[in-house]
Amino acid sequence: MLTHLQIRNLAVVRNLDTDFSAGMTAITGETGAGKSIALDALGLCLGDRADADLVRAGQSKAEVIAEFELTPTSPALQWLEQQELSDENHPHTCIIRRTITQEGRSRAWINGAVATVTQLRELAPFLVNIHGQHEHQLLNRAEYQQRILDAYAGHSQLLQQVTEHYQHWRKLHQQQKQWQQQQEEFAARRELLEYQVQELDEFGLSEGEFEQLDHEFKRAANTAGLKEDAEFALNVLFEVEHNSAHGLVQAALSRLENQLDNDPQLADTVKLLSDAKVQIDEACRDLRHYYDNLDVDPATLAQIEQRVSQAVKLAKKHQVEAAMLPQKHQQLSEELAQLSATESDLSALEQSIQQANQAYRQAAAELSKSRQQAAAKLAKAITASMQQLSMPHGQFAIEVEHHAQQPATAMGTDTIQFLVSANPGQPLQALAKTASGGELSRISLAIQVITANQLTTPTLMFDEVDVGVSGATAATVGKLLRQLGQQAQVICVTHLPQVAACAHQQLQVAKVTDGRSTETSMIALTEAERVLEIARLLGGDKVTESAKANAAELLAHSD
Repeated sequence: MLTHLQIRNLAVVRNLDTDFSAGMTAITGETGAGKSIALDALGLCLGDRADADLVRAGQSKAEVIAEFELTPTSPALQWLEQQELSDENHPHTCIIRRTITQEGRSRAWINGAVATVTQLRELAPFLVNIHGQHEHQLLNRAEYQQRILDAYAGHSQLLQQVTEHYQHWRKLHQQQKQWQQQQEEFAARRELLEYQVQELDEFGLSEGEFEQLDHEFKRAANTAGLKEDAEFALNVLFEVEHNSAHGLVQAALSRLENQLDNDPQLADTVKLLSDAKVQIDEACRDLRHYYDNLDVDPATLAQIEQRVSQAVKLAKKHQVEAAMLPQKHQQLSEELAQLSATESDLSALEQSIQQANQAYRQAAAELSKSRQQAAAKLAKAITASMQQLSMPHGQFAIEVEHHAQQPATAMGTDTIQFLVSANPGQPLQALAKTASGGELSRISLAIQVITANQLTTPTLMFDEVDVGVSGATAATVGKLLRQLGQQAQVICVTHLPQVAACAHQQLQVAKVTDGRSTETSMIALTEAERVLEIARLLGGDKVTESAKANAAELLAHSD
């Protein structure tokens, strides 16, 4: 709720500091004293247009500061946290400051951080609802009318279902749209993949095959050198008649064996030479076998050479190492399978979209039915309240039109419109076209009282709510405002004593002039001062004892 308002050099106000309390506050004063200055100043904090003419004459700038106290569950607090504008030291406080210079420049701050006018306007509905002839009235807006009806109906679960079905349908629709946009690209990619996979299928290189082919090719290509070196090794190891490795080891072994009886320490050496002789024998047998089988069929060599060359060519085409072709083959095959699956899933996606749309339309129809039922009850209650508020022939209706085939939205497919007829014989017409400022304020008052338990705006300000009202109707207005003050903070500008007497707190606005300048002030009244002010409202400038007695009686009956 609004706890403090500070105004500096705004219009006829030089310096004004006012505290506000919970419940109902009445602002009274003589005609032309500037009773609406608080509402105008607060409007600036809520994003109203800043005009250089608002700066007090002779001053360089005007300043307005509004301080609000927020509850832990306040939507305003959630908005501040989302915008990173909350005050860590005072998390349940929101301070809005706005300045206007003589040149018409305007600046704004929220909790000390620079803010835009757009942000002020976004935050405004969570803090204050000003009812009067102001450009930011909510009641004429279709979305606010829908909000009122939905809050009164209390069908949050139906709203949530519609929103969830809408989000699901929209997600599927976006998937379909994305696929359709990529269809040509997918087709070209699929054609390329089919060619590449077929080519690799026909080549059929298996895992590890290239390494084996490469080995066989190198062996076959170097057969002559391999045979020459194998033959040389056989000769030096065994074949030559003298001085072969085998002969020399055998000679050394024989001589040392003959000396074992003379020195047994030679036994280890003899064993090593004996093992070496065996190793040379085995190496020679292997070399003879290797040499005898070393010849390669030229046709086989040509086949190997061709396959290796083709593997290298394909690897270059796919920009991988030849040994990685099998993995590349598998990767391309999997991508082709995925594209094929995407195509086959398109029909399934279209079917899912149809099912999601059907579920959404059904949920939207159920929501519309609930709205229509609530609209009849709410319209009846508002009509009755209007007739109590000096609109004896007033009629109120809420039109809910369901458009089953209209484009889907998260809030359903209904068109909701508030209709009113203020006079006999006048047809029901849109609220914005028919109701005057005073009528709109009283209709809004009726709506606020009826829906007070559902709506969450913490502060309600009424201007001209009692225009054209007097007598018993004025008392009704006062009682309704006081009743509303039990649910929310109510600030009301009034000239009716019956309304002012119902307030929990009363502020008096006065205008003082010295002939050269004019200044407006606003002070909180004591109980004694309230009697005098209400007596003035009852009897005019001359306050009689009778008027004071009547004022005291009004105050006594307000509790």
